[in-house]
Amino acid sequence: MITINSAENALKTVYLGAITDLLNTKVNPLLSMIEKTSVDVSGKEIRRAVRTLLDGGVGAGDEAGDLPNPVPSSYLQFVISLKNLYGQIEISDKSIRAGSEAKGAFTNLLNESLEGLLESSRFNLSRMLFGDGSGFLVNVMQNSNPTGTFNTLGVANNLTEGMLVDMYDISNPSVPAKINVRLLSIDRYGEIQRVVLDIDSDMDSTYSLFVQGSKDKEITGLGAIFNIDKPLYGLDRRVHKVLRPYIDDYMKPVSDIVFSSAIDHVEAFTSSTIDYITCAQNVKLAYQEYLSTYKRNVDIMQLAGGYKTISFNGIPIVAERFMQDSKMYFLNSKSFKMHQLCDWQFIENENGRVLRQMQGKPTFSATLVKYCDLVCEKPNGQASIAIDTNPQKK
Repeated sequence: MITINSAENALKTVYLGAITDLLNTKVNPLLSMIEKTSVDVSGKEIRRAVRTLLDGGVGAGDEAGDLPNPVPSSYLQFVISLKNLYGQIEISDKSIRAGSEAKGAFTNLLNESLEGLLESSRFNLSRMLFGDGSGFLVNVMQNSNPTGTFNTLGVANNLTEGMLVDMYDISNPSVPAKINVRLLSIDRYGEIQRVVLDIDSDMDSTYSLFVQGSKDKEITGLGAIFNIDKPLYGLDRRVHKVLRPYIDDYMKPVSDIVFSSAIDHVEAFTSSTIDYITCAQNVKLAYQEYLSTYKRNVDIMQLAGGYKTISFNGIPIVAERFMQDSKMYFLNSKSFKMHQLCDWQFIENENGRVLRQMQGKPTFSATLVKYCDLVCEKPNGQASIAIDTNPQKK
C-alpha cells in the first residue's frame, strides 16, 4: 500500500539518484560537460586561487654562469558566494490515495511530476547558464490594448508561458513594482513581440522583468563572462586583463576562416583549447546554408548525454535559444567548473521528512536544493564573435 512514508522513501532512495543524473546530464549539453566539484568551497563561499602568469626560473646561460632567477607564480583570488538553486515537485493527496492500491499508478504519478521538474529545469538552468547572474529577462512597455499586454523591447527568448516574474520600473530599479506576476501568453511572430501578464490595471512605464525572487541571485553564467564592462568574481577587469575574453563585435560573414581565426587567436595567446562552440539559432542556420552553398557535408557528432549536433573541425556547434542573435561563443569547457557545496538533495525537516503539506492545500511538496556557482578559471581563454547572417541583403 502506498503511503506518505513509502512515497518519501521512494523519493530519497530510488528517485533522487535518477533526478540528480538527469539534472546534471540531460538539461544542457554544455552543462553536462562541465565538471562538478566541491573543491575550494569554504562555508558559504567559493575561494579559488587562479594562476595568471608563467613561472620564472627558465632561461639559457653560460656553462659556468648564473642560473636563471626563480620567480614564483602570480595568482588571483576569486571569491564568489554560493548561489541557491531550488526545484519543487508537487503531489496531491488525492493522487496518492488513488494510487494507494497500485504501485504502477503511483510510479507513473511520480514520473510525471519529475518529468515536469526536468522540463522546467531544462529551461531555467540553461537560461541561467547563458545569463549574467542578474535574473534579467527583458524590458517591456505597456501596450494600449488590452490591459496586461506589453511590447517587449528586445526578443522574448528568455520568457516562457506560465513563469512568474517580478516587475521593476526602470526609473526605480531597487524596489519591485509588482512581484509574482504570471506570464499568460507570448506573441513571438509579429514585428514587435508582445507578452500578456496577469495584471488587471494599467502600468504606464517601462519595466524590467526578472525571474520571481531571483534578481541578482542566479549563477555566474556566460553572460557575465562576456560582459567586460562589469567586474568578475569581485575583481576589476580594467586592472586584471586576464579576466577579459577575446571579443570581436565587428560583423563578419560565415566562413571557415572567420571561425578558425577566433580559435587560433585564443589558442595561440592563452594556451586554451577550444572544444565547444555555441551560437544563436540564426548563426547555425547561416552556417548550414554556407555548407550547402559550397556542396559540403554537414558533420554530425554525438555529445555526452546523448546530444547530437553539427560540428566544425571536430568541435561541436550547438545552437541555443538564450544566445543573442548573430553571436557565437568559442569555449574551453575544461576552464569551467561547477563548484558546489553538495549535489542535488531534498530539503529535510528535523524529522527527516521531505514531503510537506502545503499550507491550506491538500497537496504535498518536496524541494530539491543545490548550493553552487559556475567559475571560469581562464576567462581570457574564451572568445565571442559577431556573425552577419544576411550579408547578401546589404
